[in-house]
Formats: sequence, C-alpha cells, structure tokens
Amino acid sequence: MKRALVLLGFAAAAAAADPAMIERGKAEETRSCGGCHGVRITRTQRLSRGNWEKELDKMVRWGATIKDREAILEYLVATQGDDRPRPTPEISANGAR
Repeated sequence: MKRALVLLGFAAAAAAADPAMIERGKAEETRSCGGCHGVRITRTQRLSRGNWEKELDKMVRWGATIKDREAILEYLVATQGDDRPRPTPEISANGAR
C-alpha cells in the first residue's frame, strides 16, 4: 500500500511537470489574470496547491473567467508553489522597489 502511494505521488508529480500543460497554464494565466491585475502579483506569491485552488475560486467569484482551470492550477503549483524559491525583488534604476 505504501509503495503504491509513493508511485502514485511520483506519477502525479510527473504529470504536473508536463511541459505542454505548463505552457497551457502560462497562457491561461496571461488570459485570465492579466486583464485585471497583471501576472506580476501571481508570480510573486508562493502558495500550496490547496491555497492556489482557493485563490482561483476567489478570482472566479470576483468575475474572472478561467477556461482551463486544470492547466492554470498545474502551472501555478509548478512555478509558484510553496516549495519554489521566492523571486528576487525587482529594483528600479533609482533603487525603488
């Protein structure tokens, strides 16, 4: 039983890393999120899968239209998951953030 769960976990991780799914998710992020607040806000967060699901639910309640929820969720978890390093803050030429 334990071995089966470990193998299932590896299979899920491999599916999540599917480059085509990640590209679809990135495009969906731009389409679904970019119109209201841009993608910078999502790219600075580091959330668990469950918290990304809650964020997507909240955005839909606020009026976002998400056509490919599975792809955007996989993209967000793979690139902005809570196990990913925080991005270096962007600093302008005059030193402002």
